[in-house]
Amino acid sequence: MAYGAKPLEGPATFADIEALPEGVVGEIIDGTLYTQARPRAAHGHFEYRLHRELDDAFQLGGEEMPGGWWLMTEPGIRVGGSPEFSPDLAGWRRERVPTFPKGQWTDVPDWACEILSPSTRAYDTRIKRPFYARIGIKHLWFIDLDVRTLTVSELRDGLWVEVGVYGEEDDLIRAPPFEERDLRLGWLWKSLPPPG
Repeated sequence: MAYGAKPLEGPATFADIEALPEGVVGEIIDGTLYTQARPRAAHGHFEYRLHRELDDAFQLGGEEMPGGWWLMTEPGIRVGGSPEFSPDLAGWRRERVPTFPKGQWTDVPDWACEILSPSTRAYDTRIKRPFYARIGIKHLWFIDLDVRTLTVSELRDGLWVEVGVYGEEDDLIRAPPFEERDLRLGWLWKSLPPPG
C-alpha cells in the first residue's frame, strides 16, 4: 500500500491513528492523517544498525566520544497541527532539550532521518520534507536502500540545501550534524542483502 491521505470529517486526532488496522502505520501532518504499510525487514534492520552506529558516540558519549544528543527510533512527536508524526530516526541536542520527556516528544528534533522505500518515497519527499522545513528541523538525512545512497541536507533560510551524497563506495564519512566522528557507512551497507 502506498501512502495516502485518509479522508476524515475533521482534523485527524491520535484516536484515528489508534483505530488503524494491524500492519498499517499513520502520521498526522498539518491535521491530515497519512497511512502506509509497516516497513519491510531491510528497512527496520538498517534503521536499527544506523541507530546503533550513532548511539554509542552521540547519545551515550564517554571517552573520546562527543555525546550531547538524545537519539530515538520512530519517536512519536507532537507539534502544532500535528499530534503524531514519527521520523524513522530523530535526534535532539541536549543543550537545547536537556531532559528526556516523560511522555511524548513535543520539541522539534534537530535531526531527522528517513529511510526511503518504494511505498514511502513519494510521501517522505513530497509531504514530510517540506513539513520538516516548516517546523524548523535543521538536518535531514534520506537513505535510499534501493540505490544505496545517503543524502544529507541542511535547512538554510527555510530551504533545504544538499550538503553531501554518499554511496556504497564510501566507507567512512563525516556528515552533519554528526561530523565529530566517522560514520561507518560501508559497514552499514554490508548489513543489507545484495541489491536486485
